Amino acid sequence: MKSEVNMDKFVSLMRRYCLDYTNRHDVSQCESIMTPDYTLRMGQHVLVGRDDKYIPAASAQFKQFPGLCLTVHQIITNGERLALWFSEHGASNKHGGQLASWSGIGLYAWDGSRLVSNWVEQDYYSRQLQLGGAAVDVVERPAIDPWGTLPIPAVVNNESIVRDFVSQINFNDSTINIDDSWLRQSEQPTFAEFSVEIDDIFSAGDSIAVRATLSGRYTGGLPDCQSYQGLVVSHYLVGILNVQNNKVASGRIITDRLGLVRRMGAELQS
Repeated sequence: MKSEVNMDKFVSLMRRYCLDYTNRHDVSQCESIMTPDYTLRMGQHVLVGRDDKYIPAASAQFKQFPGLCLTVHQIITNGERLALWFSEHGASNKHGGQLASWSGIGLYAWDGSRLVSNWVEQDYYSRQLQLGGAAVDVVERPAIDPWGTLPIPAVVNNESIVRDFVSQINFNDSTINIDDSWLRQSEQPTFAEFSVEIDDIFSAGDSIAVRATLSGRYTGGLPDCQSYQGLVVSHYLVGILNVQNNKVASGRIITDRLGLVRRMGAELQS
């Protein structure tokens, strides 16, 4: 294994985030890993403040999943920004010990020594299905040497290609793996008359990390959501896409399907 002193500094910080903090459930590590005003954005939610907001939320997760583990699938970085594709898995105390495994992607910013912010999505929709009694998903293949990842310079043209791709996103596109589509026929929403705003984007060579918000009219695709058709809603996604020959050739996207269902239900009841 590479010694930490030979790692890229940003990757070394993420190693501590994944192993010393998350996998050990040791929130005392957060002070040295995150700034006091650390900001997490997930779906429409924004948590600002390491000690008052983020640590209590993380502690609640560790309480629900006392054996929670994080597996790293991919890291990309250009030195200034870093994206992490991961899975979390464990048994839920709230569901009689029911097992679940779900994926996520986070887009991190730092100040050169500590994390400043993270745009993240986790596939809580598939987690909810598993906690409700569906078969437990296997954990995707781990990265062989994530801590050996080295920075690759940004390529602005690749970012432009991804902007165009995301602006016309089809959540049933077989080019990329969206949520649990790598494992099964994924339940994905469809939209009409939609527009997409890019909230964050950066590249590391041919790999591009992006966070976007779709606004449009829901037309179907999710089970038990027929009454929501026609609602104008927002839908959130975070992804790592790979560009080859001036087009998106592959990638991984995680969306806020569970949040979408809950937002549509709340709007219908209001």
